[in-house]
Amino acid sequence: MIEIRNLCKKYGGLTVYDNFGLSIEEGEIVGIIGESGSGKTTLLNCIAGLTAYEGKITRLKCSYVFQTPRLVPNLTVRENLGLICKDEIKITSMLKKVHLEDKADSYPVKLSGGQAQRVSLARAFLFESDVILMDEPLSSLDLRLKKEITELFLSIWREDKRTAIYVTHDIDEALFLSHRIIILQCGKILYDVEPDGFPPRDITESAQLRCDLISRLL
Repeated sequence: MIEIRNLCKKYGGLTVYDNFGLSIEEGEIVGIIGESGSGKTTLLNCIAGLTAYEGKITRLKCSYVFQTPRLVPNLTVRENLGLICKDEIKITSMLKKVHLEDKADSYPVKLSGGQAQRVSLARAFLFESDVILMDEPLSSLDLRLKKEITELFLSIWREDKRTAIYVTHDIDEALFLSHRIIILQCGKILYDVEPDGFPPRDITESAQLRCDLISRLL
């Protein structure tokens, strides 16, 4: 479980969080949505310990999937994964899961945007973390690639069942992936809901909730 208590975070004179609290159950996929500046990325960075803050957050090992893949350019795909996992069998198995076994010896410059982000996803699952943090990992991809990678994520997650926090601007992504959806606004929880059905759910069956989420964001 992730417990956040009395979180306070400021950037100069700007207060992002003031006595913020949140609990996340182990094994949950939590989607966090909200307008720019609502504190989404800051929350992930606080959980990961990448920025200073006041308050209490459960100390956990985190793996991070960023908006851009952040691969080491002079290392092959296999070598990039080898930076966080020394088990060649696990690396080979993960490359098969993300459908990149034929790219193992390729350098990042030879990968498409979707392929590079799949390497980033593989890296996150290979690292022995307690939680996976994802900061709009699909924002630069087209609809086909978004669907492909979200399905890959869920396929791997079903075997792994690791806690995941998924930041996105896309309500449909949140509905497709999340056990629980939180809307942040000005560093506060505006809405916290657990949609019916196990992810992925049929978006057409979630039309009313989608409308509700949109109305709360407006």
